[in-house]
Amino acid sequence: MNQTPRGRLVVIVAGLAAAALFVLGRLVMLQVAQHAEFERLAQGVQVIYRDVWPDRGRIFDRNGNLLAGNITDYRVGASPRLIADADRAAQELAQFLDRPVEDLAASLKRKEAPYVLLAVPVQSQVGRAIEALDLNGIQLEPLVRRTYPHGRLASHLLGFVGLDRQGYGGVEAYYQRELAGEPALSPTRHDPLGQSLGPRPKPGLDLILTLDLDIQYVAETTLARALQDTGAKSGTVIVMDPRTGAILAMASLPDYDPNVPPTRADEDVRRNPAISDQYEPGSVFKILTMAIALDQGVVTPQTTYTDLGFVEIGGALIRNWDGRVYGEQDMTGLLAHSLNVGAALVASWIGPDRFYAGLQRFGIGQPTGVDLANEASGILRLPGDEDWHEADLATNAFGQGVAVTPLQMITAVAAVANHGVMMQPHVVKETVQDGVHHVNVPRPSPYAPQGQVISPQAADQLRAMLAEAVKREIRRAQVPGYAIAGKTGTAQIARPGGFYDPEKTIASFIGFFPVDEPQAIILVKLDEPTSSEWGSLTAAPVFKALAERIAVILEIPPDEVRKVAEDGGGN
Repeated sequence: MNQTPRGRLVVIVAGLAAAALFVLGRLVMLQVAQHAEFERLAQGVQVIYRDVWPDRGRIFDRNGNLLAGNITDYRVGASPRLIADADRAAQELAQFLDRPVEDLAASLKRKEAPYVLLAVPVQSQVGRAIEALDLNGIQLEPLVRRTYPHGRLASHLLGFVGLDRQGYGGVEAYYQRELAGEPALSPTRHDPLGQSLGPRPKPGLDLILTLDLDIQYVAETTLARALQDTGAKSGTVIVMDPRTGAILAMASLPDYDPNVPPTRADEDVRRNPAISDQYEPGSVFKILTMAIALDQGVVTPQTTYTDLGFVEIGGALIRNWDGRVYGEQDMTGLLAHSLNVGAALVASWIGPDRFYAGLQRFGIGQPTGVDLANEASGILRLPGDEDWHEADLATNAFGQGVAVTPLQMITAVAAVANHGVMMQPHVVKETVQDGVHHVNVPRPSPYAPQGQVISPQAADQLRAMLAEAVKREIRRAQVPGYAIAGKTGTAQIARPGGFYDPEKTIASFIGFFPVDEPQAIILVKLDEPTSSEWGSLTAAPVFKALAERIAVILEIPPDEVRKVAEDGGGN
């Protein structure tokens, strides 16, 4: 039956009404019932969850010279859907990126891809040039890497930063938390051009070290020349202010370039020998034996004994280094001639309880607490230990059978220079945050002794004795215009199996000046020199060369000039 026109109109209207109701229902479903789900999906497009890394703090020497900084490279990418003219963009980019125009254009025309990588890494100047093009859809992501503008200089002290942004060795590792800042794992919103609109992380602190770049350079170049002249296979130099414990230079060779990515092959050379290598110190250890004896009132500088060239203690026969008999000697003569027999006798007079308690006050067998990563503790066997023997008392007195690090040794002797007061060695002077300088307080060490370790009287007596010893016997360590207090060391090298190498030695010298109020103490250690086995012939001249130049850098006037100035006379 045919419908009338009116009937057909009713059907059409009803159909339109039904369609309208369907559309309305879908809109309600999308806007209300599925609102949360679509909002989540939208957020997933607009928000990227990622680590946002801050700039790593910079490192400066005490005079403001940059030692470690950051260079920004870039990763260049694109969002093809946001690029209107891919051919023109490719032409613009090709002048800066090492890719053919056709290749770039093909990447930029991949409209199905939300992101394409164009180049990585791109140097900072190239990145800035691309940024200046102001091309829609081109994204620049900064890639910050560590840089050390002085290359190998102070590499062991500074350490290095790996690709994982983690510091390894030295200051970089010890102060990782402070230098790295606070990265943020947070939702970072992006605008259509890919620019981050999220919060910025907290940058790392800048560090100002106690290190003096000029003194460090002198230490490294002088040490390099010493290795060449003496044939030593390696060596270490430390320069410290004994009044504060501030380390002015710390050099070891062989070294490495922290700008070069590390490999397994160079793991050993990246270890800092000044704080991580343990060795038997030899005769420089007699300084501590004498310090304890003076402090305990066991001897005075005038105390004498008869040196017969040998003595038996605990079943061990002790002889002088040269096998000679020296007859009657006072305590200054003992130090000047570096007599093993005398040192062993003095230790026996002190007795094991007081002797080892004194060594522990000087920090032997304990980390110093220096603010550098991977410090060793040294080795000190004590009475009551299973492997301690009575003979150890005699041999420990002249630095055999006990192991120290170079930093432990210089820190202990620095207490003698500083009127008996031991200071904690440290390398960071200040931290800087938002332009504000804060004096750095080293983290307290549960091990490191500090404070008055021997009496001022004992320390002053010993300084004068060490100065007289250098004046009498160590001509190669003498510096014109300055009285030097110090001691040589020639140590045998312990080998696996419990025996000493019959030919190779470790030669060393520790000295400080000016004697009355020391401002600098220097340790020189040469491993297995071939020109001579003796510290007096190898390490002492290196000390002299260093002291002459350091006196100029630190502006320490010669003794006579200071005396005139202190007396208020002269021009």
